[in-house]
Amino acid sequence: MIIKFTKMHGLGNDFVVLDAVTQNINLSEIQRRHIAHRRFGIGCDQILLIQPPQDHHTDFHFQIFNADGSEAGACGNGARCFAQFVRMHNMSDKEVLRVSTSSGTLVLHHIDTNLIEVDMGKPQFSPAQIPFIADQQAKQYSLDVGGEQHTISTVSMGNPHAVLLVSDVELAPVDHLGPLIEHHGRFPERTNVGFLQIENSKEVKLRVFERGAGETQACGSGACAAVVAGRQLGLLDDEVIVHLRGGDLVVKWPSLDQSVLMRGPAQTVFEGTIEL
Repeated sequence: MIIKFTKMHGLGNDFVVLDAVTQNINLSEIQRRHIAHRRFGIGCDQILLIQPPQDHHTDFHFQIFNADGSEAGACGNGARCFAQFVRMHNMSDKEVLRVSTSSGTLVLHHIDTNLIEVDMGKPQFSPAQIPFIADQQAKQYSLDVGGEQHTISTVSMGNPHAVLLVSDVELAPVDHLGPLIEHHGRFPERTNVGFLQIENSKEVKLRVFERGAGETQACGSGACAAVVAGRQLGLLDDEVIVHLRGGDLVVKWPSLDQSVLMRGPAQTVFEGTIEL
């Protein structure tokens, strides 16, 4: 099977985008891992599969697969690349797209040529919705990791996130704590792990260890989760610049009963074919 692909990135969070509207694509987990492998495949953090709409309320359906072959529920950087891909390949000329995913519907707005805003929906805090094992909902939880206690915030942005406040993001033990928290027993479906340094009420630094992918240059849903966590603790304003290793995102969350909006760029790297 030979399939066409496009390599894209959002602030260095890179994707292999596959058009399953005009191509017949049905990938096994082994094939997904092969595509994502940086030495034997194309190489990416996630694979994005663009599919026809599943109902008349949406324009497309969107599947996201991590580098380990597992399926993800949401991806903010990937959503921006999705919108850019659809425009670039003349699949839609709409300024606003409604796209269904396994965890809900995303609304994508073309702001400029390479600037896209994503309506990520309302954050979920209930432990059952994240999912996270806890007796009751709280703004922060104590998590035992290898005998050490760490304070985390938890939130779902269509996928689970744990957020830790750190004094210096560059010195944060991302490689050590990231995988331990990702696979912690209190997260039944694993979790993304954000290490958040607050510069001031309008500006933060963030590193994210992504579920199924490891640390990435940027994580859109992680940036949203971090701002939501900071807002819940009364530390951040309703619009925040998030500095990630790959660049900056702007995240806005006006109030508890409103959606989180995330704005940033999307770039095409190259196109090609791969035989599977």
